Amino acid sequence: MKVVGAGIGALLGALLFIVAPVEAPVPWTAEPVRASVQQSLKTRQQELRIATGRLQAGWARRRLTPILGTPLDDGASGRFRALPLAGFGARQGKPARGVRQELWTKALAMQVGEQRVVLIASDLLIVPREVAEGVVSNLTVRPGLRRDQVYFTATHTHGSLGGWGEGLVAEQFGGTFVPEVRTWMVGQLTDVAREALGSVGPAAVGFDAFAAPEGIRNRLVGESGSVDPGFAYLRVRREDGQEALWGSYGAHATVLGSGEMQFHGDYPGVWQEVVEAETGGMALFAAGAVGSHGPRTTQPGWEGAQALGRSLARQVLDRRTGCALQSQVALGSVAVSFRLPPLRVRLDEHIQLRPWAARRVLPVADETTLQGIRIGSWIWLSTPCDFSGELALELKTQARTRGVHCAVTSFNGDYVGYVIPTRYQSLNSYESRTMCFYGPTLTEGFMETLGGILEVLQP
Repeated sequence: MKVVGAGIGALLGALLFIVAPVEAPVPWTAEPVRASVQQSLKTRQQELRIATGRLQAGWARRRLTPILGTPLDDGASGRFRALPLAGFGARQGKPARGVRQELWTKALAMQVGEQRVVLIASDLLIVPREVAEGVVSNLTVRPGLRRDQVYFTATHTHGSLGGWGEGLVAEQFGGTFVPEVRTWMVGQLTDVAREALGSVGPAAVGFDAFAAPEGIRNRLVGESGSVDPGFAYLRVRREDGQEALWGSYGAHATVLGSGEMQFHGDYPGVWQEVVEAETGGMALFAAGAVGSHGPRTTQPGWEGAQALGRSLARQVLDRRTGCALQSQVALGSVAVSFRLPPLRVRLDEHIQLRPWAARRVLPVADETTLQGIRIGSWIWLSTPCDFSGELALELKTQARTRGVHCAVTSFNGDYVGYVIPTRYQSLNSYESRTMCFYGPTLTEGFMETLGGILEVLQP
């Protein structure tokens, strides 16, 4: 019994070492890291240069679908023995069993004078930090871009390749770490950006947005919450007649569930295929503010993904010819280094992991990036998270008061969990507890900083 008692005592001691009572969140205004974030924003404002003039644009695509069943893993060619699908922990890291849809990374490059930006949209769950860092490092060497000029996003399909993450949480959703996957992703995203930047020619751009409430729902609190139904897109047409469409919508790409074991792009993949088939050009899809927002479909599985993707594509295609194009535009970009507050990972309403223990579990860095790109009268904001659609509505309201239009996208080359309204963070749910890594402090900090980016970029 003494041995049993000693063992229980040791276990309790270990638990007390790694957990603590839930602490009250620190208001962002009292958070020590706020000063460094404000200084970063101030510095970016001083350095900002908005170019106005004739637009040039180019685009490109590269395959992301891996080739499976090879003897060895080779990231240079995208050949692997086997790979898991990323997205659902319920799959338990099981390997993919084929290809329902091809996966792509696509880039849209724009240039006005000496100012350049490249928007990279990939059929991935997220863009892992290590991949984004590798791509930015390559593009800094050639053709000489800064971090603020590279705008990452993902479609957030839960049917893309996994194996890119290390650690308990990353491997829970992405399967066992396969180092060569990062090599494959970095190479393809680098190459597609360089090709797009190298193909720019005289072009014109137009912007449009419409409400599509039939395809989206608030999956966190249902009818008691708000929904951002907006589908925003930009249309780019070059003088040679080629056309590209960049679209963004806030419904999670989870029409197909964990039982689907083939690679697929979900409804964003269908949207891209339908748009490209009719226009003969290229379509890129950016996950919008998908936090708390799920897809609304009348059919399950693949039929539901096809129906939603086709419906959204039809609406864009029917509107696009009325989307006025302009060749003279303003172009600018801002990236703010955001030093993260201490982790606040709650195990239940009473207990949380101590910050040092949380860092052992979660693959987060000390800081992340918030970003904005202004193209004409539109400002695109990028976030490193599942950013709440309800919060996006607030930012869009701020933008309208400043005389500009705003769209918010997620998964900008890092991942810091869900960022949702503070009023929901006491709920016992996946989004508000399991995946809300930082609590209300981060929500307040992100909203203040994104509002600051809007102010910096506004005309």
